Amino acid sequence: MLELLLEPLHYQYMQHAILSSAIVGAVCAFLSAFLMLKGWSLIGDALSHSVVPGVAGAYALGLPYSVGAFIAGFLASLGIALLRSLSHLKEDAIIGFIFTTFFAAGLLLISLNPTSINIEGIIFGSILTVSQSDLMQMLIIAGVSFVLLTLLWKDLMLVFFDETQASSVGLSPTALKVIFFTILSACTVASLQTVGAILVIAMVITPGATAYLLTDRFGLLLIIAITLGFVTSALGAYLSYYLNGATGGTIVLLQTLIFLCAFVFAPKYGVLANRRNARHRTSVDKPSDKKTFHQKSVNQTHAPNTVPSGGYDG
Repeated sequence: MLELLLEPLHYQYMQHAILSSAIVGAVCAFLSAFLMLKGWSLIGDALSHSVVPGVAGAYALGLPYSVGAFIAGFLASLGIALLRSLSHLKEDAIIGFIFTTFFAAGLLLISLNPTSINIEGIIFGSILTVSQSDLMQMLIIAGVSFVLLTLLWKDLMLVFFDETQASSVGLSPTALKVIFFTILSACTVASLQTVGAILVIAMVITPGATAYLLTDRFGLLLIIAITLGFVTSALGAYLSYYLNGATGGTIVLLQTLIFLCAFVFAPKYGVLANRRNARHRTSVDKPSDKKTFHQKSVNQTHAPNTVPSGGYDG
């Protein structure tokens, strides 16, 4: 039995897959906490699709795909920030515009040079083909991202909560946003090979959303989100060996399953907790109603007998 459980670890490609998934999952979960805090979940979706032209262009020019993907993701995030500051358009319209424009550019590049581009690897990921150099690249991206986020998380939290207050204490909201979007772009690139452009959005939303249901403290929310991202990504890659299925799909469905459990059973914000609170509020209200009704009955019992106007005489 133990030999069967350890079987995936005997293969180097599975070791790389599990380790790279765990690394990427932890960093994306760190970012997901801030995206949930600000309500920027759609930005993760936009970036995951906006890197497609960068990847396509890098393949066409014979460059590492990560270089093109990072440049495209950074330009997309910069475009979102600029349009938001220079126009009165709503955020969802800006994100939709950037997302469709970049994705259309990527499809055009792919159609012009289809033979040199592995579109399936871009869209769905190819975690089982992670090489030693790919793993080192992910480790570097994750390490730099973790260091920056750990050093700046309090400043980022203040900027995301209240930009006016952040400016008043000497912080630069614009600079911090650029740093955050740069990290998000880099982590999106690292996630491409793990789960692909389609499912990377789940990795930058689901852990933060799950942690959001479990605590009110942002520091604890970060810890829960990172732990969930790390464990579910590693476990999903491990289970995909036995399921003989897509690694990215297994990871995302595992994260979704845990989110649904939190959605139902979370002690404060879960569905069952909300129902208990509703019943408690109802039970608190009912005694006062009964007391009022009882008081009225007592008053009527002790009131003098009177004959209504127009009653009988006799």
